Amino acid sequence: MPTPDFIVEMRKSLGHSLLWLPGTTAVVLRPGPRGEQALCVQRSDNGSWTPICGIVEPGEDPHVAAIREAEEEAGVEIEIERMVWMSTTGRMQYDNGDQNDYLDHTFRARWVSGEAAVGDDESVAVGWFDLDDLPQPMSEIQTRRIRVAAANPPEVLLGVQAAKDFLGETDA
Repeated sequence: MPTPDFIVEMRKSLGHSLLWLPGTTAVVLRPGPRGEQALCVQRSDNGSWTPICGIVEPGEDPHVAAIREAEEEAGVEIEIERMVWMSTTGRMQYDNGDQNDYLDHTFRARWVSGEAAVGDDESVAVGWFDLDDLPQPMSEIQTRRIRVAAANPPEVLLGVQAAKDFLGETDA
């Protein structure tokens, strides 16, 4: 997965140390034959499926980053409807040893135009999926982001627990 230039520069000084970064997720929805569908991409680095995700560049607003990422990753034009959830991801460690923690801004977005297709080397597949038939493997947090955006809460949910409560999830 390509690393933005500004992070490559920081890594020259910081090595694999933990970075705190702003992230964005666009849950892109469109009507399908059996109800709403979500746009998902299959990551090239680990094979997992996700909604459109990315790192917010310096000086870039998170909603603008979401629109940019949809164009880069899947070749589609989207319209942001609203932010539905903000939460941290927890520490992520990559194969090269880099450690990041993201403050994710999850947006509900509407597909406007464009045929979804792999747009860059960050993904190997892209497609539209019924909400009750999401592709696998997909992490629990990514599935939750799609479910929250599709349910369209009346207010922005703050934190993972708020999303679990909203969705009626219980810890077993």
